[in-house]
Parts: sequence; structure tokens; C-alpha cells
Amino acid sequence: MNTYRRLPVEFTHGEGIWLYDSQGRRYLDALSGIAVCGLGHAHPAVTQAIRLQAEKLLHVSNLFQIPNQERLAELLCKVSGLDTVFFCNSGAEANEAAIKLARLHGHRRGIDNPAIVVMEGAFHGRTLATLSASGNRAIQAGFEPLVKGFVRAPFNDLAALDTIARNNHEVVAILVEPIQGESGIKLADANYLAELRRHCDQHGWLLMLDEVQTGNGRSGSYFAYQNRGILPDVVTTAKGLGNGVPIGACLAGGAAATLFQPGNHGSTFGGNPLATAAARAVVSTIDQQQLAANAAQIGARLLAGFRSELAGCDYVRDIRGEGLLLGIELSEPCAEFPSLCAAQGVIVNVTADRVIRLLPPLIMTADEADQLIERLVRLIKTHAADERTKPRS
Repeated sequence: MNTYRRLPVEFTHGEGIWLYDSQGRRYLDALSGIAVCGLGHAHPAVTQAIRLQAEKLLHVSNLFQIPNQERLAELLCKVSGLDTVFFCNSGAEANEAAIKLARLHGHRRGIDNPAIVVMEGAFHGRTLATLSASGNRAIQAGFEPLVKGFVRAPFNDLAALDTIARNNHEVVAILVEPIQGESGIKLADANYLAELRRHCDQHGWLLMLDEVQTGNGRSGSYFAYQNRGILPDVVTTAKGLGNGVPIGACLAGGAAATLFQPGNHGSTFGGNPLATAAARAVVSTIDQQQLAANAAQIGARLLAGFRSELAGCDYVRDIRGEGLLLGIELSEPCAEFPSLCAAQGVIVNVTADRVIRLLPPLIMTADEADQLIERLVRLIKTHAADERTKPRS
């Protein structure tokens, strides 16, 4: 179906942060399959885990014990501080599980129409419930009627949350991204998540964090909330968890950990032996090679480099981000910029119409970061000069 605007590039293989196309050209991948390939391409630990598991068993039903799944759940509980895990195939499915947990939590409290506070600018997926939870009218248009049960608040606005708490007694949870990726790399204020935690504790709400994009080392810690000194009740993740093998997870702690009972939820493929073998290799490698710390260090190098090299460029409005989730906001829409970059051997993405989104692999070295700065600064300045000479209607 006609659901993507594809660039005319056919990749044949990859190695580390580099991709190679069918014409033999090499590309610096600063997108990672949209935050998926955190370990880069063809990482030997993931390749070996997939190969060894594929030789034995690809899939069994969740009606049986799956040792890989149990070991992966132990790893994720250890790194998250939470207690239980539900495995699925994607971030949207993980968020669907979180939404169902919140509704169960509400009904257990005697609330017939439980509502979840969600944020303007948020993106939680493209299934009907998750696009209803998202704060982006562009992805909702044409798919009404939307799923009810969401109350929207401005991101980083605690006063608005106070107003909701006073006037809506059916709220049972907050669902929020620590960093809004799709709306232009917008970071939660320093004390925002801590205040959300306080609100949830005060009102008996669940604090649910969507870390589909920010999790698995991307933000500079395993989960972004760990940079902010809080523990959520529920956290969802996917993207970087399988390094390209589809897998998602919804983690829960405290009372939220025991809400689901057999028959409440499920997934045919979720957490099967192959996907969990790959994810075990990913989680172990992130830990053993300290890739979250590398993401923090290389991300800081990229931020400093871009800010220095693009200082005074009036085409650049802002440069922001955390770890290896960075955005360069331009003064003009730049939908064509990724194709210009691809033609010069650099893979990037544009989000929110005018923000260049950078999501390079967590394994990026200082030298590779410097190469990205040099190439991208040159492309941005060239693009800015071209934009200035364009005839205006």
C-alpha cells in the first residue's frame, strides 16, 4: 500500500554505523532504522544469537515456558527496577498494553469510564488506541471516531495538570514520553517527571512512560527516567530492544505488576524464542560495553560540535537533545533535506516539518561523530544558501 514516501536507495548490507547500497556506495547511518539498530548493523553478538536460536527453535506459543523470554524479563526487570514484563511485537502494542493496564487499574477503583492524561505533541503509535492517545492531529485525521478515554494536557505544563486533577475525577493514569521524538525532540523540563510522579502518588494514578524511542540506552542511561531520579509504575519500550528483530515490552512495578491475569491480554508472536534471543544479546551488550554511557558521551560531543560549527547560522533555530537523540531545528520546512543528505552519503530524518532528527547507533565512536558533524554542517550550510536564493512566491 502507498503508506511511505521512499527514497530511491536500495541497501544491501551494513557494518557498524555504515550502510552500503546496491551501487556500492557507503552511507553514514545517523538514523539507525529510526532508533532501532542501536548496536549498529550486523553486530556479531546479535547475529550469533539469531543464528544459534534459528538452528533450534523459532517459535512456540506463550502457552508454554520460553526460557529465553524468562531470562530477558529478568534482565529488563534488573535494569528498570520494575517487577514484571509483557512481551509483544512493537512499541504500539506495548503502549496498548499500558493503556489496558490503566483501564484495569481504574475499574479496580470503581471508575466506570477511566481516563488517561496524555500530552499535546505526543506520539504513541498508529494503532487506533495509540493514535487516539497521540497529540498529533495530522496522524488522526481521517480515522475518526477516535478511541475515547484520553484527557490532553500541554507538555511541561504542571498548572494544566493541577486543573485536570481538580476537574476530572475519572483520571487514573498519565502516559508521557520523557523526550517527545516525533514532535521535534522536545525534552521534559528538569523537574517535570518528578512532579508527575508526585501527582500520581497524590491521586492514586499510574505513571506510565513511553520509552519506545528513548529506551535501551538511547538517552544516555538505559531508560530516560533514570536520568531524572524517578521510578514509574509502567514503562514501554521496543525499537532498540531487538536491534532490528521486532519485539516490544510493557514493564510494570508495584500494584500495576499484578493487574493482568491470564486471559486479560496476549500476543501470538510476542516474546517468542527468536525475538527474545536477539533482545537478550542486545541488553547484555549494552550493559557489557557500557553503550548507554557511550551514548551520553558521544551525544554531548555531537551537541557541542553542532552548536559550535553552526553558531551564527540564522538558518538554524535550535540544537537540542539528550544522549544520541538529537534535533537540529531549522527556520524553514526541510522535507527534502534527507534526500539531499542521502545523495551525499548521510542518512538522517526530518520530523515536525523542520527538525533534522539524529539517532545514530550507540556504538558510534568519537571519530565517526566528528565525521557526522563535518558532513552535516556542510550540508546544512549549503542547503541554507540554496534556500536564500530560491525565488519567493
